[in-house]
Amino acid sequence: MNVEFINPFLVSLINVISTMATMDLKPGKPQLKNHDLAKGDVSGLIGMVGPKTRGSLSITFEQTLILEIMNKMLGEKPNTINDEVTDLVGEITNMVTGGAKNLLSEKGYDFDMATPAVVSGKNHTISHKARGKKIMMPFTHEYGNAFIEICFEDAK
Repeated sequence: MNVEFINPFLVSLINVISTMATMDLKPGKPQLKNHDLAKGDVSGLIGMVGPKTRGSLSITFEQTLILEIMNKMLGEKPNTINDEVTDLVGEITNMVTGGAKNLLSEKGYDFDMATPAVVSGKNHTISHKARGKKIMMPFTHEYGNAFIEICFEDAK
């Protein structure tokens, strides 16, 4: 998978969380993922289709991290993942994908985004729609971890 294609998503997540929640996520080492089990407690998944590529992106948060992000962004801190938290994850997924879309359009990549779906619960699964390899990028923060998964086919 082309690093030039992946980096805008990573940069966009860092920018969105930094700007909206004044929190700095630290990127870890990317790795291939060969199963559908999510690493965290709530995930936003969005499909993308364009003339040169098709794929999907997911962003998964551990509960402690997303609750702190919600606290910083909205001044609310529920005790558990609820409808407002899942709405926020959907919005973050949209913002990250939109930011990456802008960065990628400058490089000649164009794609349309679907409406994000949000899944939560311990041991939930993420079903990517593309048949390519899944790259997972971990991010750490003192409040917990987040993970981006990117799965694309035919990215040229």
